[in-house]
Amino acid sequence: MRELLEAVAAGETSPAEAEAELAGYATGDAGRFDAARVTRSGVPEAILADGKTPSEVADLAATSIETTGRAIVTRLDADALATVRERLRSHDAEDTYHERARVLVAHTDEFERPELDATVGVVTAGTSDAEPAGEAAVIAREMGAEIERVDDVGVASIARLLDQLSHLRELDVLIVAAGREGALPTVVAGLVDTPVIGLPVSTGYGHAGAGEAALDGMLQSCTALTAVNVDAGFTAGAQAALIARTIDAARPE
Repeated sequence: MRELLEAVAAGETSPAEAEAELAGYATGDAGRFDAARVTRSGVPEAILADGKTPSEVADLAATSIETTGRAIVTRLDADALATVRERLRSHDAEDTYHERARVLVAHTDEFERPELDATVGVVTAGTSDAEPAGEAAVIAREMGAEIERVDDVGVASIARLLDQLSHLRELDVLIVAAGREGALPTVVAGLVDTPVIGLPVSTGYGHAGAGEAALDGMLQSCTALTAVNVDAGFTAGAQAALIARTIDAARPE
C-alpha cells in the first residue's frame, strides 16, 4: 500500500486508479465505477448513457479510461457524443463510435484487448434488428471474440437462412436477433449444434408488440435456446463471449 500511496504523491498514479486498486471501484461526481468487474467476472464494465446527462457520462467514461485503459458507453446518442469525446481525448484516448449500435468504445495506447480463438456469429432477422445486434457484436468483440455478421435472414423468406446454414454451423456461438414474433432463433437453434442466444428486439406493433411477443416466443421455444431480455444486446454479447472464452480455453495450443 505504501508504494501505491507514494505513486499517488509523485503523480505517477491518479487517485482514481489508487482507489480502484484498493477498493475495486472508483468514485466520482457521477457515481462509482466498477473497475474490477472485468477481472472479477470477465465482463467489462460499461456506462449506460440512458438517464444520465452528457457531463455525467463523460465523467464516468474518463474514470473508466483512468482505471482500466478502456471505456465502453452504450445507448449513447449523437447529442451527447461530442461531450464524451472531448473528455476522453483529454485523456489521450482514441475512440470509435458505432453509430447504428449507439456504442462508443475508447482505448488508451497501452490497452491490449484480449484475443480468443473462437467466433461469435451475430445473426439478424432484418435491418430493424441492427441496433441491439450491433451492441452485442461490439461487446463480444471487446471481450476478445472474433465476430461474423449474418444479416437479413428472417423467416419471412426462409430461403435466405438456408443459404447461410452451412456457414452458421461453422461458428462457435450464435446470437440471433429478431423482433415481431421472434421465430428466427428457434428455427436456427433447431438446425445447428451450436449454443444459440436469442435476442428479442422491440420491433413489431399491435398485440404484444415492442418485443413482448418475441421474448415470449423465445422463452417458449421447443429448441435448446437461451433468451435474454428485450433489446439486451450487452447481455447477449457478454454471455456469448463468456462461452467463446471457455471454447478458446478448451482448444489445444
